[in-house]
Amino acid sequence: MWAGFKRALAFVLGFAMPGSAVIVALFGFGFLAGEPAFGAAAAVLVLSLLAALPLGFALGATEAEIEALGPEAASPAEHRLARSLRRFSPMAQALWPPVLRLQRAWREHAARGEARLAAAEAVITAMPNPLILIDRERRIVRANPPAAEFVGSVAEPRDLAAALRNPALLAAADAVLRGTAAQNVEFALSGSVIRQLEARFARIPRSGGPGLDGAAAILTLHDVTGLRRAEQMRADFIANAGHELKTPLATLIGFIETLLGPARDDAEARERFLAIMREEAHRMARLVEDLRSLSRIEQSEHVTPTGTVALAPLIEHVAAALELRAAERGMRIRLDLAADLPEVQGERDELAQLFQNLLDNAIKYGRPQTEIAVTGGLSAEVAPAQAWVAVADRGEGIPHDHLPRLTERFYRVDTGRSREMGGTGLGLAIVKHVLNRHRGHLDIASTLGVGSIFTVWLPAATSPRSPSTLSSAEAVQAVIER
Repeated sequence: MWAGFKRALAFVLGFAMPGSAVIVALFGFGFLAGEPAFGAAAAVLVLSLLAALPLGFALGATEAEIEALGPEAASPAEHRLARSLRRFSPMAQALWPPVLRLQRAWREHAARGEARLAAAEAVITAMPNPLILIDRERRIVRANPPAAEFVGSVAEPRDLAAALRNPALLAAADAVLRGTAAQNVEFALSGSVIRQLEARFARIPRSGGPGLDGAAAILTLHDVTGLRRAEQMRADFIANAGHELKTPLATLIGFIETLLGPARDDAEARERFLAIMREEAHRMARLVEDLRSLSRIEQSEHVTPTGTVALAPLIEHVAAALELRAAERGMRIRLDLAADLPEVQGERDELAQLFQNLLDNAIKYGRPQTEIAVTGGLSAEVAPAQAWVAVADRGEGIPHDHLPRLTERFYRVDTGRSREMGGTGLGLAIVKHVLNRHRGHLDIASTLGVGSIFTVWLPAATSPRSPSTLSSAEAVQAVIER
């Protein structure tokens, strides 16, 4: 109402101004007396007011109805606007239907555009793989949450080279921006751990309008580090397993040919060869059994065990089973397990194999007539609480540069001695994978000429009431010094 009245006053001034100016001029030059001039001016104002008021109010009402037409306008608002337009000329009424159709088409187009934009945003955000949008200048304009690990947050557009500096990747991006439909490239990303990534670039069709944030191409990243590592491990595994089996098989074939030929009637040679053949056959059997164990553990490595195992009775059982083998070398296994050694969440048979492998290595590589110290307790140094068990031997020790590779398949510090002792090169690899499944880890410390300490860490299944105050290293050192 007030807006219409103000608009009417503006119209009155606009309509009356020319006539009033003429009357003032006539009065000033003496062509018109005072009273007639005043009457003429009043008549002009009254006529202007009578003409402007209806028009001002009509335009005010029409403006209000037009403003009421938003993206969600319903037909009643359109009808009110049509009624307002009837106050104007027939031409305005004739123009109204096409204007209404145009407005409806624009509203539908805007709604479809907003829906497509929302869908695109949802897809980009929900993508599990890193997804990056780049514009025609090779600048990053949008990235989904998984891509933040590689390019960080995208507050402002910046060059792709600032985040990913691989020449092959940047060349592929340039090729796509120049017109190539798609490009695939695999590259390595350096860091604390080298990662192998597969990148795919694809153009975004313009389809007559600008892309999302001006994007001209889309980049998706796929982490293939695990796949490439598995392929390499598989190749290494086949090569190493073949090599490990080749030696005993060649030995067996040679002795069999000798027994069938020159040594056919030599009883002494036959006895000696058969003993060697038996040892080589046992070696192959151990290798096959270790391979089966490793394969079985790897298949379930991603599944955390649900049972609980009391460590102290388990370790005592494993130590008792190996006492005779230790006695053959004049060695003794000493157990010094803390009273508060808790149960752990795990699979009993796998943990038994873990401790058996560690004690078996201590027997093989410790000096004869020495003691193997097995200590255990509950750590007060970490949270959540973890049980630890350390196996310490008094052997020759292991050079420091070999320690990081000890848990690799078929890795040996001294290949000849390992085979002589009946080792397959898989014992510590099995230990590592068992600990991976149990969400534990292995620490290895060694001093040349003194011995080695292998410490197993496992999450405790229950909360402790009185954790051991000594660390694992202090406890082991205390036992060794006794």
